[in-house]
Amino acid sequence: MRSKSLKTVSSSGARARASERITLATSSLRLELAPGIGGGIARFDLACGGRQVPIFRAPEHARLADPTELACYPLVPFSNRIGGGCFEFEGRTIRIAPNRDGEPYPIHGSGWLSRWSVDAAGDAHASLSLVTRGTPYAFHAAQHIELVDTSLTIRFEVENRGKLAMPFGIGLHPYLPRTPGTLLLAPASHTWLSGRDWLPTHAIRTPAAYGYGIAYPLPRGVANHAFSGWTGRARVLWPEHGLALDIESDADHYLLYTPARKDWFCFEPVDHPINAVNLPGGAAAHGMTVLAPGQRLERRFRFSVDLFGALPVPRSGR
Repeated sequence: MRSKSLKTVSSSGARARASERITLATSSLRLELAPGIGGGIARFDLACGGRQVPIFRAPEHARLADPTELACYPLVPFSNRIGGGCFEFEGRTIRIAPNRDGEPYPIHGSGWLSRWSVDAAGDAHASLSLVTRGTPYAFHAAQHIELVDTSLTIRFEVENRGKLAMPFGIGLHPYLPRTPGTLLLAPASHTWLSGRDWLPTHAIRTPAAYGYGIAYPLPRGVANHAFSGWTGRARVLWPEHGLALDIESDADHYLLYTPARKDWFCFEPVDHPINAVNLPGGAAAHGMTVLAPGQRLERRFRFSVDLFGALPVPRSGR
């Protein structure tokens, strides 16, 4: 079901309050946006049998206050960490300060920590935007979010509004439910192994332990690795619920994070590995795009729900 109406807020958008929520829905899906908290997704559910079944993790609290509590948030102008908070680019030393308590390095860019503007909103479609005028990154970013039938599509773009060329990257950071039987299918040719600081040390041919060329269980221990040479297609299966989620993107990397003792994990489609700006060969050799002033980068992401079995009857008290 496509949006019946689309309300244009303004040409420049209205900066969202932290408490603001926008609900999009089809007959099968329901999505709640939190533009004031990192332009993120507060929840993404399948409507089935009178119930809402979380496709992205459900929030622990009714009142969200921090982007790390979201179901998903955007990554721009880079993904994950930049080692040492600096890198060399075209004869310049680019320095970026840490942006999160407890993190020694800048992480995930600035989009996830910003209030986005609402440019338009309809029954099943919304457009969010963000203008950042700081240094070293100045940019305009936009997310065009649409629900159609059983699919969520996000068209994500960024434009360099600075005075000099800079390497840019885009990604999404979804949190997915983890059940005992969760399986992942996500073929990729190479795995970046991480050190104790979670920065990549070197890439190897993807080993059997992470060989998601077939549907395979998630790691038992903590994993936080980037994968390169991804086909752009992945499938997450929850056999207990008869559910699967197909993920498609024109990005060719992903990050897999499986924390200990959590009922969720992260599968992050991105266009570059961790610390790409400091890897041998530089940012452009590892998936980032060098944008001159006024140039734009666009990526697309699609999440399609497949209900291939009957959902179990919920237990009492749950």
